[in-house]
Amino acid sequence: MSSARRCLVLAVAAVLAWLPVAGASAVDIKQVTTPLGIKFWLVEDKSAPVVALSFSFAGGTASDPTGQAGVTSLMAALLTDGAGALDAQAFLRRQEDAAVSLGFSASLDRLSGTLRVLSANREQGFELLRLALTQPRFDPEMVEQRRAQTISQLNQAEQQPRSVAGRTLMKALFAGHPYAADPEGTREDLKTLTPDLLKRRAAVLLLRSGLLVSAVGDIAEAELANLLDRAFGDLVIGTVPPLPPEWTPPTAPRTIVVERAVPQSTAVMALPGIDRDDPAWYAAVIMNHVLGGGGQQSRLFNEVREKRGLAYCVSSGLRTYKRAALLVLSTASANERVGEAIRIVRAEMARMRTDGVTARELADAKTYLTGALALSLDSSGSIAGLLQSLQIDGLAPDHLTRRSALISAVTIEDVRLVARRLLRDEVMTTVVVGKPVGVVSEPKE
Repeated sequence: MSSARRCLVLAVAAVLAWLPVAGASAVDIKQVTTPLGIKFWLVEDKSAPVVALSFSFAGGTASDPTGQAGVTSLMAALLTDGAGALDAQAFLRRQEDAAVSLGFSASLDRLSGTLRVLSANREQGFELLRLALTQPRFDPEMVEQRRAQTISQLNQAEQQPRSVAGRTLMKALFAGHPYAADPEGTREDLKTLTPDLLKRRAAVLLLRSGLLVSAVGDIAEAELANLLDRAFGDLVIGTVPPLPPEWTPPTAPRTIVVERAVPQSTAVMALPGIDRDDPAWYAAVIMNHVLGGGGQQSRLFNEVREKRGLAYCVSSGLRTYKRAALLVLSTASANERVGEAIRIVRAEMARMRTDGVTARELADAKTYLTGALALSLDSSGSIAGLLQSLQIDGLAPDHLTRRSALISAVTIEDVRLVARRLLRDEVMTTVVVGKPVGVVSEPKE
């Protein structure tokens, strides 16, 4: 895939990530509680003989114990590498035979999983889920294999300017905070992780407390309730790990240059963002769409790429965590031109901060954000993932029906106010990886 095409795909994906199901007002989201007390959301869909499950547990990589960086991510990867009487190969064959797709991953704040299975094979699918959750094996040979893979990925990431920039940014923004740590861990800590430590980590996180479940597909609520009790019911209720401490955002600008012998520099810029439950959230979404989140329709794309040819890719996006929120902008340009690209990005931020959006830009953004709904939600799995995101964000199911009205209610003044609040380059952190001409680290260490 070309750099230009990759940039467009990433920009569209960032926008579509916020979009609900097309015709969301017609979606019947049932809130159900199983006999054992497990709460879940369900959208029954008989259009395809498939059941998709999305679930997550409270606690993620930010709560990795000291000296065990990467334990949560490694544990998540190993949950499907054998369980119960099935070793890794037998577990994989059982999935393939039953057409089951089961996987786990870890983010800063949560441990997540997905299950996708044909309706006819749902019993087998939920049984494999039960085994992975309650009887993971963590066989030594698989631990060694996954450990080696992770260390190899860390080594490769150190050679990729985009990865170096992202990791450096998080370390700078969250210095002294758990969010600064690489979710994949460090080579030193990974080498110390044993099967016993991985089992202990699984016991800490795989709890019914803090469990969120959403499902979409060809299954009735009563039957799903029984299957969920069977899959999750043996987990202890327990006490979830505490949230990370509050984050103190930076109060001064900073530029960090990481030298790499590459012809093109990668630049990422970050500002304190906006919480998902903030009343100005949708004003910020529209502002971000116009600034850099709207792909080829965004100001940054027009100014940086179309008018000046400084970069293939330039974009902006909102990130939210349990204890922090960011607005992140990124681009990449030839070493001798990256300084100019950064100046244009900052100039567009200043223009947005001063002038806000035009009536046409506001109308176009609203049309896009409320109309391009079904593009990202073309499967039961993607819809289940959306429902899971709503649960994690603490939103009610009827948010899907209210979202269009919330977007429509945003005014030009709302966008101007949130732009003035967020687009403050006096607190912006900039990381540039490459051999940038005319860009230096400031302030000096």
